[in-house]
Amino acid sequence: MSVLRTQLRGVARRPSRLLLTGLAVLVVSFVVYATVLAQQITERSVLNGLSGTPEAAGVVVQNGTVTSAELAAVSKIPGVEEAVGRVENGTQVGGEYLALLGDPGTGPLAMATVSEGRYPSRPGEIAVTPRTVERMGIKPGSTVNAQIRYDEDGKPLAPSKLTVVGVVQVRDDYGFQAYAPTSALLKLGGYDFLNRIEMRLAPGADATTVIDQVGAVLAKSKIPSEERPQVQDGATVRHEEAEAAAEEVNTIFAVIAMFVAIAVVAAGLVATSTFRIVFAQRMRQLALLRAVGAGRGPIVRALAVEGALTGLATGLTGVLIALGAGHLLPVVAGWFGKNISSPGFPVPAALLTVLLAVFLTVVAVLAPAVSASRVSPLEALRGSGTTGARRDIGKLRWATGIVLVLGAVLTAAYIVTNLPGRDDEDYRAQPMLFALVASGALAFFALVTLGPVLVRPVLALIGWPLRRSSPVGRLAAGGVGAAPRRAAAVSVVVALGVTLIAGTLVGGASLRELADRELAASVPADYEMLGVDEARVPVALAEQLKQRDELTDVTPYRRMEVKLGATDGLAVTDLKMSALPELEKLDLTAGSLADLGPGKVVLSGFGAGNSGKKVGDQIQLSAGRRTVSLTVVAQFAGDAPLHASAVVDPADLTKLGAPATFSGVLANAKAAGETGRTNGNRAIQDAQVAAGGKWRVDVLADQRDQLNDNVTMLLIIAVGLVGLTVIIAVVGVGTTTALSVVERVRESGVLRAVGLSRSGLRTMLTTESALYGAIGAVVGLALGIPYAWLAVKALGLNAPFSMPYGQLAIVFLVLVAMTALAGVLPARRAAKVSPVAALGSE
Repeated sequence: MSVLRTQLRGVARRPSRLLLTGLAVLVVSFVVYATVLAQQITERSVLNGLSGTPEAAGVVVQNGTVTSAELAAVSKIPGVEEAVGRVENGTQVGGEYLALLGDPGTGPLAMATVSEGRYPSRPGEIAVTPRTVERMGIKPGSTVNAQIRYDEDGKPLAPSKLTVVGVVQVRDDYGFQAYAPTSALLKLGGYDFLNRIEMRLAPGADATTVIDQVGAVLAKSKIPSEERPQVQDGATVRHEEAEAAAEEVNTIFAVIAMFVAIAVVAAGLVATSTFRIVFAQRMRQLALLRAVGAGRGPIVRALAVEGALTGLATGLTGVLIALGAGHLLPVVAGWFGKNISSPGFPVPAALLTVLLAVFLTVVAVLAPAVSASRVSPLEALRGSGTTGARRDIGKLRWATGIVLVLGAVLTAAYIVTNLPGRDDEDYRAQPMLFALVASGALAFFALVTLGPVLVRPVLALIGWPLRRSSPVGRLAAGGVGAAPRRAAAVSVVVALGVTLIAGTLVGGASLRELADRELAASVPADYEMLGVDEARVPVALAEQLKQRDELTDVTPYRRMEVKLGATDGLAVTDLKMSALPELEKLDLTAGSLADLGPGKVVLSGFGAGNSGKKVGDQIQLSAGRRTVSLTVVAQFAGDAPLHASAVVDPADLTKLGAPATFSGVLANAKAAGETGRTNGNRAIQDAQVAAGGKWRVDVLADQRDQLNDNVTMLLIIAVGLVGLTVIIAVVGVGTTTALSVVERVRESGVLRAVGLSRSGLRTMLTTESALYGAIGAVVGLALGIPYAWLAVKALGLNAPFSMPYGQLAIVFLVLVAMTALAGVLPARRAAKVSPVAALGSE
């Protein structure tokens, strides 16, 4: 107890050292609890704002056949204040799809709010969303022809005229929505089927009673029992809808939890390193305790209690900071017109976070405490020593490190020998990915074990320019090399973060290139014009599109089904492969597209596999009684453009009986951005309407942008999450530098006494901090890039391996700069110490 009291008095005298020691734990406590609060905010926002059912709906009828007769009947049930039927239908307007949605437009059950003009009141009137105005060009006051009615055989009847009378704001604006009262849409379409009924209950009405009465009304209808809809209270429906959305939220946060766990491990490593330095500074004090009779056990227990107090203080501080930030976020969001929910006060999660911080620091302090308790009492008669100067790691640690390296190498070799071939249908990626994670974990723990041994050769490599640059550079490199354990403890955490970031960037670049190749086959241009009911595109219309200033790369094509080899019904096209820039991204497994011409064919991966033909072979294409024999000159890795099985020369497609008119036209917008895309769309629409309006226009660029945005967002999220580890690593560098400044006061004094200036001392210590980051970044890149290659190949997606050299260089430079900045303040503090005071300190 006397030993414990002595240690606690020391902590009480220097509380700032306690917080500095546990700074990494404070950061990870903030991250852990902030993640919990973020999940609370997201889930509550989903429950409050992402349900598709109005808050005022007390009872909902859905998932079955409902008619206007049932709507009229349920509206008369006692306790029902208002009943609204909803319907959703689609129509073609100028070749583009327009969704017609039923909504009252006013009242508590309305989902659409008028922002311009008025809400429709008669059949034939619609209100559109702002993005629909922009993308489809149908503005208030305009009239459009819409194909809504069809006969019993599905043939279109005369188009209906729709007049746009207003613009409405809705929760989700996709750019192709129009709203009108449900009754008006039913008359317009000539049908009597509703998607659902929503009922607003009178104050005091019992939802259960109303549900029973609605069920009785539906039971009297002529609808077969198996087709009768489901009746539920509105709260249940909203909860189910929100749960469906929240399930995706939970999946995302499960992935986030994995990265947070990695950050916790990184914080533990930094805390262990920090305790080693702190105990090294107090080696003389601990030796005095040993000299007056304190045993190793009491010293270990006292230091463990100190670690627990560190965890308690930093854990509480991190939780309180996260709680403040979580409750401030809705306020700040409100200033920008965003409505997000408060996270509340999840007390159990806060307690668990604090306990995690205490557990983390206790575990982190044990090894340094045991090492410190072995100090000899004779150390009390000498100057303060440091355990950080030890350069050996011991035979047991050597053996453990070698075993871990062998395990990582053998596991990686197993993955390499079992990588799939191209289009290997029997390949299972999951076991390989588990093996990859195991190999990566073994490699990381081998790095932790052998880190002090690896520091010196890596430092010799990257420190060579410093040693030749100036005496200050030599001193900085020598300072890092003199304490390899300290350098390894911090650099390993930096290496972990860089490994994950490098793997994420390389994997993301590879998957993006794969996505670009697949998109080049399915969406090779911004627009595609196709005929409604397979109407052909006249040559004159294609020529008109080529003359439009808003368009570029206008490429008409023909497409027909043929017998390729022994298989009927395969599509071939004569699309000009050099006409569209996107087509240059397509991957070939053999041959060259430049060889395509009369008598030649390029096969898709499926076409080659199905026919058994390869480059140089002859293959026959047949359509009816016509047959051509062609030479295979190239093979795509996947699909041919437009999901065809082969690409041929136009002359050969004509020989097979293809008409002179076109199957479709591809084109790109002349100008970039949303305005250029809208103008290009309008140019095609105007031309096809003037030619008879028999064609539809698909904006393929929207599909490409959506996929690119998804890939970009996933990459940003992944890098952001991995950045947690980097932040903790930078905190570790700053803490290590700050504590080593105190540890090396006499060394700093000697350097100042022999002529090193204050600026030189600041530069030396800042350079040391930068070297911690440089060592970690080099090791991280050396691990991250090979494992990223292995991950890309193990996925079995036939993805190319892409190296984002620029991004990796930026990561390296940013890490070095961040770790250098982390050492600036400690370096300034060291430079302010007088040489006389430094030489007199012990």
